[in-house]
Amino acid sequence: MEGSKSQENLESQDVLVEGRRILRMEADALRAGAEQLDKNFCKATLACIDALQSGYKVVVSGIGKSGIVAQKVASTLTSTGSMAIFLHPTEALHGDLGVLRKQDVFLYFSNSGSTEELLRLLPTVRGNCSSVIGIVGNRSGVLSKHSDIQISANIPKEACPNNLAPTSSSTLQMAIGDALAMALSTALGFSADHYAKFHPGGALGKKLHSSVSDLMQTRDKIALLKPDTKLELVVIAMTDYRQSGVCIVDDSGGVSKLLGVITERDIRLALLKQEQFFELTAADIMTKDPITVDPRTRASDALELIENREHQLSFLPVVDEGGACIGVLRIHDLVLAGLA
Repeated sequence: MEGSKSQENLESQDVLVEGRRILRMEADALRAGAEQLDKNFCKATLACIDALQSGYKVVVSGIGKSGIVAQKVASTLTSTGSMAIFLHPTEALHGDLGVLRKQDVFLYFSNSGSTEELLRLLPTVRGNCSSVIGIVGNRSGVLSKHSDIQISANIPKEACPNNLAPTSSSTLQMAIGDALAMALSTALGFSADHYAKFHPGGALGKKLHSSVSDLMQTRDKIALLKPDTKLELVVIAMTDYRQSGVCIVDDSGGVSKLLGVITERDIRLALLKQEQFFELTAADIMTKDPITVDPRTRASDALELIENREHQLSFLPVVDEGGACIGVLRIHDLVLAGLA
């Protein structure tokens, strides 16, 4: 193809219209796939649960684009609590089938339902695992006679303009694999805490593992004032500590027990009283019994506390088991950590 002709064709077509057409076709394939999902999906889920609860695994296979889908689904299964591995059909025929155990489940992807490499493999696989499950575009293909369960991933047409390249078919295969993984995750009681153990790295790991104590501003960096402090000194403290609020505490018992907080909003409201402003004390304008957070709380949960309140604060007082105010968690700290 000559470069000038390619450029001319590109400029002559409505690229945006074509892009939207592709997305709509793939979305339609997903909707149709949801409607054709049947009891075989339930059977497949139960077969996987039986294997996983007995300490065995799901072996996922496929070739070509279906193989790439299979690799992704195997990864999703493992990361959400269902032990799985990817097995390449060709490598399996040359010794790698040794990873398969009698109680494992073998899950394969095939759009045609007649994939040659799988056809050569399945007769041996079937006698060496508990169940063979296929996610296939054509349930009438020859692979059906070697399968215990088949889930339909049938589409009327690929989104490819030539109806050749796997597009809608691979999208639907991926979605059904995700549905199976999530169904298993729910059935096996896989929680956010479990997920956190498997994802210690990157932004996701930080979100799941960071606690309030990791990010909070400690006592030496915040203003802790007494309830009889004049508002003039409250404003000075906010300026000195460069915070959007201060904590009002009672030190009489040897512990800085939190009584309330004063924010910039409270100061602005107090200024409406004009000449009385400088006669007011912290106790006169503070928000009593504010929402607080335990230092062991997950930082992402603390963010929800900050955001989901009637008057949104830019910080949360951090209070330990003994009731002492030991710091504050600012929205700025969460932003710097990449959590907000």
